[in-house]
Amino acid sequence: MGNIKLQILLKSTSIGINEIDKNGPRLNSIIEINPDALLIAEELDNEAATGKPKGPLFGSPVILKDNIDTHDKMPTTAGATVLKNSFPGTDSFVARKLREAGAVIIAKSNLSEWANFRAKMSSSGWSGVGGQTKNPYVLDRNPCGSSSGSGAAVSANLCMVAIGTETNGSIVCPSNNNGIVGIKAHSGPYQPYRYCSNIILSGYSWSDGTDSGRCCHNSGALTGIDSSDSKTIASKGKYLTDYTKFLKKDGLNGKRIGLQKKDMGFSDKVDSLMNKTIAYLKSHGAEVVEVEFPKGLNYEDASYQVCCMNLRTD
Repeated sequence: MGNIKLQILLKSTSIGINEIDKNGPRLNSIIEINPDALLIAEELDNEAATGKPKGPLFGSPVILKDNIDTHDKMPTTAGATVLKNSFPGTDSFVARKLREAGAVIIAKSNLSEWANFRAKMSSSGWSGVGGQTKNPYVLDRNPCGSSSGSGAAVSANLCMVAIGTETNGSIVCPSNNNGIVGIKAHSGPYQPYRYCSNIILSGYSWSDGTDSGRCCHNSGALTGIDSSDSKTIASKGKYLTDYTKFLKKDGLNGKRIGLQKKDMGFSDKVDSLMNKTIAYLKSHGAEVVEVEFPKGLNYEDASYQVCCMNLRTD
């Protein structure tokens, strides 16, 4: 894939190394640059020159949401100023898996402070450390959160893949608003984060996490068993490290896809895009079924209670 150091250099300069981005739009999608990114990339180049085996993400620039622990020169802040000098003593499970796969963690991304679980009127994509994350398509529009920085960074092509966390829309919403592919993984094979300073910060639900990016095949490199996490232990023998064999050209054939049509009718442009997407899905063999959520159920209150129950110390 060419000279990794050069590729990381190009990515890094676009997100702030040497403050090059002062002359362009500031997305505020990045909280911290990895000062060792170029050194790591150079080491990988040297490994490649000696013919050593390469991991599936060898040389890939990756950005982690800043509530995911990394044991390096970058703090893990959750966007909160009280943690701006918090340096974890160990890598999170997913950070370790990324390094083992050959990825270069080039930065930590901005987020809705405390993963958007701090106030009922919190601003999506804002943190005390990183300020307001901006949507790269329209700078004054909502990038959505809480993994707003990860979504905006991928959309702006600052990295190949970014890692976020989700309990209640914190991946699917930034992916939607920033025009990228988002994967909301189920509990079990993934354990993207560990807890920071004995307080649960990462997605505010200890049981869920995910990654967002343009390349879905990165998922295999992040699966595995974390001996300290019962959710992943239960996945022993039930996960793969390579999911690319499931990528098929006719993969939509026979699939039933739900459409909540009541969300349409507010914008002609959005409706036009939706109708084109529906037609595309059908032309490739999918069955699009109109669905409605049951009436009379207060999902927001139930969701809030679930989030509160997931808060814990560790």
